[in-house]
Amino acid sequence: MSNTKRRVIILGAAGRDFHDFNTYWRDNDAYEVVAFTATQIPDIEGRTYPPELSGPRYPQGVPIYDESELPALIKKHDVDLCTIAYSDLPHEEVMHKASLCNSCGADFVILGHRHTMIKSTKPLIAVCAVRTGCGKSQTSRAVVNILKKLGKKVAAVRHPMPYGDLSKQICQRFAEISDLDKHDCTIEEREEYEPHIAAGNVIYAGIDYEKILREAEKEADVILWDGGNNDMAFYQPDLYIVVVDPHRPGHERRYYPGETNLYMADLIVVNKMDTADQAAIDTVLSNVAECNPNATVVRANSPVTVEQPELVKGKKVLVVEDGPTLTHGEMKYGAGHVAAQNLGATIVEPRPYAVGSIKDTYAKYTHVSEVLPAMGYGDKQMKELEDTINAVPCDAVIIGTPIDLGRMLNINKPSTRVLYELEEQQPGQLEAAIKKVVG
Repeated sequence: MSNTKRRVIILGAAGRDFHDFNTYWRDNDAYEVVAFTATQIPDIEGRTYPPELSGPRYPQGVPIYDESELPALIKKHDVDLCTIAYSDLPHEEVMHKASLCNSCGADFVILGHRHTMIKSTKPLIAVCAVRTGCGKSQTSRAVVNILKKLGKKVAAVRHPMPYGDLSKQICQRFAEISDLDKHDCTIEEREEYEPHIAAGNVIYAGIDYEKILREAEKEADVILWDGGNNDMAFYQPDLYIVVVDPHRPGHERRYYPGETNLYMADLIVVNKMDTADQAAIDTVLSNVAECNPNATVVRANSPVTVEQPELVKGKKVLVVEDGPTLTHGEMKYGAGHVAAQNLGATIVEPRPYAVGSIKDTYAKYTHVSEVLPAMGYGDKQMKELEDTINAVPCDAVIIGTPIDLGRMLNINKPSTRVLYELEEQQPGQLEAAIKKVVG
């Protein structure tokens, strides 16, 4: 048998791919990773996974290419194996990628959680989902509130969003709003970190999740994994909470790795029941029962409130929503749209006023029209988002993102935020499940 290392390409989107490399591929002498390919996230390709992270077997780092170059890369490097390592993909698209790799002569592999989950020395609760935009954030906040009520000190660890200098993002800690500026955070990063900071929580993120976990353990009684998209947890959970969304019935069975989460869950939160159709709720509950009959099911609402409803009621408004929820999450609207309808506002369609990459986003995600996705992966895109908002003729702007965009952008009209929290229909179920883990 040949001792030649098998050559590998990791298909990713600057998150799970780096974690899989760190935990499974980096120190595995049977393999040589020749490249990452990237998609979903702008401006990741063309960079290098740096030597500070790639380890002694890769002293020059590992190059990152656009995924469109995959067939040529397989041929150029005589690649034996491709592995997919990003999330929120339809099952059919996963197999399209597998077929492409196989047609080029490469095997196709998906790593399971046994090879990639890191064990904590502290009790660990994971909050994941079957799609992006299901309501992980408010569920995570509810979990933290319960843990604090129980007298536990919590450190949250967020799924990676490495959009900057990778060598500077190995292990990041956020405890003050000023830390967001210190680390040059994008809008999407701020959407995930700021609510934790505002609630007085410490949150970690970065790229080396072994190092991150060990740092978080130094200051916490309990670790909370705050998942991204519909990815599996990076850490081995003592309680695996998974959120499903009846606004997208059936998606819990049709997306990778969301369906994996559904099978693995200890507790499943059926969220947004207050605004979903009963037929859709029934579909989701049926799928949950079929896939994971032993899981505890928590039925929940996500009621929305508006900070300054007088700016919205009966007015012409622009609705700005969370970007990933609308784009690869495939939602047509979010909490801001719900709030506008509740207050009888007239929603102004922003698409005709979009500029630059925001215009490109509408062209790519044609299902989005009535609302504006808060895209902001860098300074240029944030300026284009600001210009688009300011060009829309309206009385006010409803900000449905988890952060106050008004603090980051110069908006030329009144704006107000929409807030939403998790509300259990049968209070106490989450707390009972958490107590079994933390005592």
